[in-house]
Amino acid sequence: MKYRVLGKTNIKVSEVSFGAWAIGGAWGSVKDEESLAALHKAIDLGVNFIDTADVYGDGRSENLVAQLQAERSETIHVATKAGRKLNPHVAEAYTIENIRAFVEQSLKNLKTDSIELLQLHCPPTAVYYNPRLFEGLDKMVVDGKLQNYGVSVEKVEEALKAIEYPGVSTVQIIFNMFRQRPMDLFFREARAKNVGVIVRVPLASGLLTGKMKADTPFEADDHRLFNRHGEAFDKGETFSGVPFETGLLAVEKIRALLPQGMTMAQFALKWILQFDAVSCVIPGAKRPEQARDNCGASDMGDLSRDTMEKIRNIYEEDVKCHVHHLW
Repeated sequence: MKYRVLGKTNIKVSEVSFGAWAIGGAWGSVKDEESLAALHKAIDLGVNFIDTADVYGDGRSENLVAQLQAERSETIHVATKAGRKLNPHVAEAYTIENIRAFVEQSLKNLKTDSIELLQLHCPPTAVYYNPRLFEGLDKMVVDGKLQNYGVSVEKVEEALKAIEYPGVSTVQIIFNMFRQRPMDLFFREARAKNVGVIVRVPLASGLLTGKMKADTPFEADDHRLFNRHGEAFDKGETFSGVPFETGLLAVEKIRALLPQGMTMAQFALKWILQFDAVSCVIPGAKRPEQARDNCGASDMGDLSRDTMEKIRNIYEEDVKCHVHHLW
């Protein structure tokens, strides 16, 4: 496992880390025992950074992460997120008082006195134009409730606005073979301002594993069934916003470029890690074998320039028209 510095936090994190959404819910059935086994396998393989959120199973994911930390002696860095519990989820509700209340609950769930990295959880765009909220987060750092804070965004516009605030240490954003817009202006600005970049949805909700077919079934509580058109939250979180059938066809073109000795998941993760602006990638894993496959990407050799160009061409020809203008 290789490690990279997470922006202004100065924390060295595993370049392949662990996204803990799936072990909380909204990805079909999951058993806590198997989730813990996946977490332990990830730590065994060198993962030292876990990203969770208060709404993942209404605290279920945070509690599992706390249990993992109690069972391990290694230093495990944990980031969580706040804001999506707001109902209605509107910009006006993003007050520092509400965020403080969410933080207090996360502190209990994580069994800690201070959150190492808190991220605003994909708030409405208007929130990024509210300097008082970011001043309040600065105060929470001074008070010791937070050690660092950042944002999780849907759009490049939001990311660029967020990093104008000097206290923002990290940005979590969707970036993968199907969502390539961040690599341009945002990555340049993030590097210039020493902002850590946490990449989520790296496998396009599993599409880029190459294991899905047109008739792949999804359980009723799996967002890949109920959120394809943004019925519950931003549709870009599901299959990266790419129509399912379009994604399947593009995956077959990508499969033809697969380097020998790599799985499709490793190929997709390694593609992301080719970009030095990326601090870490946070694929999810509900089972130990998934964690093992994900972590293996760190040890793989670099992709060739020709391969990188061909993937860009697939994006330009088949995917860009569906996503580039939206996020």
